[in-house]
Order: sequence, then C-alpha cells, then structure tokens
Amino acid sequence: LFLCRGDQSPEACRNCVTFSVNDTLNRCPSEREVTLYYDECMLRYSNRNILSTMNPNGGIILYNSQNVTSNQTGFRDVVLSTMNQAATEASRSSRKFDARNANFTAFQSVYGLVQCTPDLTTQDCLRCLQQINNQLPVDKIGGRLIVPSCTSRYELYAFYNESAVRRPPPPPPVSTPPVSAPPLSGKGGNSKVLVVAIVVAIIVAVLLLIAGYCFLAKRAKKTYGTTSAFDGDDITTVESLQLEYRTIQAATNDFAESNKIGQGGFGEVYEGTLSDGTEVAVKRLSKSSGQGEREFKNEVVLVAKLQHRNLVRLLGFCLQGEERVLVYEYVPNKSLDYFLFDPAKQGELDWSRRYKIIGGIARGILYLHQDSRLTIIHRDLK
Repeated sequence: LFLCRGDQSPEACRNCVTFSVNDTLNRCPSEREVTLYYDECMLRYSNRNILSTMNPNGGIILYNSQNVTSNQTGFRDVVLSTMNQAATEASRSSRKFDARNANFTAFQSVYGLVQCTPDLTTQDCLRCLQQINNQLPVDKIGGRLIVPSCTSRYELYAFYNESAVRRPPPPPPVSTPPVSAPPLSGKGGNSKVLVVAIVVAIIVAVLLLIAGYCFLAKRAKKTYGTTSAFDGDDITTVESLQLEYRTIQAATNDFAESNKIGQGGFGEVYEGTLSDGTEVAVKRLSKSSGQGEREFKNEVVLVAKLQHRNLVRLLGFCLQGEERVLVYEYVPNKSLDYFLFDPAKQGELDWSRRYKIIGGIARGILYLHQDSRLTIIHRDLK
C-alpha cells in the first residue's frame, strides 16, 4: 500500500513512492511485513491482509524539542479543537485527508494536518484519528503521531502546501424560476399589484441602506481603528516596545524621501531619530506587498525575544490602522555589501577584519540555531 500526503503534487508523490521502493529493498530485503514513513508518503506491505482494517498500533511520536512556555491550557485547547475538527472532516471525505489552521494568538496560528488510508470506513478513520489526537504531545510547539492507518501533525508554521488544500468556495445557490402570479382582472386587482410592488421596493431600499451603513461603518472601523498588537503572553513580551505612529512620523520627517536608506520585498527603510536622540532604522511595510502581515507579526514576536551582540536589536514597532512599522537600532556602517562591492571601500576590509566579521556572523547564526529560546533557521542569508 502506498499513500502520499494529501497536499503533495503528482510528481512529488511519484518521486517519494519511487524512492520508498528502492529504500525498502535496501533496508528490509527479507522482511515479510514493513511500514516505512516519509515526510511526503508512506509504504506498507505484509504477507497478511491489511486492507480495510484499522491498525492504530505501533505508532511513532515525533515532536519539537521546544516546550510551550505560556498559556499552555489555551494552546492545548486550540490544538485539540483544530485536530479534532480536521479528523471529523477527513473521515467524511473521499480522500480521508484534511488540513486547516486556527489562531492561537493574534500573531500565531496553529497548523494541523490529518490523514487516513482511504480504504478505511468513515467510522474507522474517525476512531483512528481521535485515538492518536489524544496522544499528541501538546506540551510541545509541534508534534506528530504516525500509525499504519492514520497520521496527525500540528505545527506553528505552515508545513503543508496551503494552496493545494485551500477549500473551494461554496457553489452559488440554485436559482429557481419565479412563480407567475395568476392574472388579476379589474381595477381592484391592478391596484393590489401596484401596492405590493411599492411595498416590496420600499423594503428592499431600506434593507440596502441598512446593509450599506453597516458595511461603511465596519470599513471605517477597520481602516482607522488602532489594532491591539498581541494577545495573552505575547503582550507582556513586547508591549513596552509599541510606539505611536506620530512618534515614528516625527522621527523620519514624515517618511521623507531624503531619509530613505533602503528598500526590499517587505517595504522601505528610513533613517530616523527619536525624541531622546536615539538613531533608528524604520522599516515600513509596503501596503502593496503580498507577503506583509504574517511576516510582520512573525518578526515582532520572534525578534523581540532575541538578544545577541551580533544581531540588530528591535527597538519598537507600530501596528495602527493599516500602518505596520518596525523600528530597529541604526547601524551607521550600513550593510557588508556596501564595503565588499565598492572599489574605494574594499581596501578598508583586510583579511584580519574579514575573519572577525565571518566569526561574528557565525556566532549570530549559532545563537539563532542553538542558543536562543526559540530555535530559528534563517533561510534568507545574504
């Protein structure tokens, strides 16, 4: 039996199955019963009948080494609720697969994925998933449990292909042809039709006005309201860093072009000076950026907790209306490429200085990968 994860493309599935067959021949050349698990697929065979039979035994538990350090009860409730909803949906579907996410805080989501072998009945699939969901290591920030008949996994990042599991919009309601009213004879009948038409038109107009008012009020609130930055323990971590938008405007001369020092996929970067004389680098999220809000939230939550001499410190942030701004300490020497690729500046970096720079970069990466409270893989080193 081969089973590919439900979010995998046909090509990725085919590659995983091909690899698993070759891997089985190397690992288990003489075994009569084998189950091999990979990230994208699983392979299972036996000398006895294994089809349409639920097997929740012989499970493997994998988990992130990081413990949930705050709001453990809330985290557990969100994880189990998400995974049990996914289990119910998967058991009813023909593919026996479901993936979904739910908000844990305003800045963090829980992502979950469940799957059964499609030969199971609805009842057996649900029973298998409920059984392993109850054994998930929910005191960890990520974990999975795999058994021969089903699998369940949750993380604090989107580990699956979201576009492949995006739910299609519900079909439009089927329109029914209007029922023709029997013809009315005489002036009295015509006046009744006219009165009904006028009343219906008035009701529709009133409803449209109410709907329009609600829409505009909601939109105005969304556009101009100040959004609370964090929920729960995230507030205690970084609430002291939150700055007023007008403070940042004043520091950058209202984001003047003369203060602009860089631009990237996230947005524009400005040099500024706070009222106490502190020089800062202000990163302003581009409103047209397709990646924006999630990256902003992740950066605030993560970077605010990172303290290392080889990392640029986050000094503040602003989340107000549509404005999302990060305020970092200002590095006057600019970035390394300013010196490496400038013919006039290259000479300032002799090999002794370059060696020290390499060591500093390595220490910063080592801190991110091993020594920080949150284990972070950078994945975008330049």
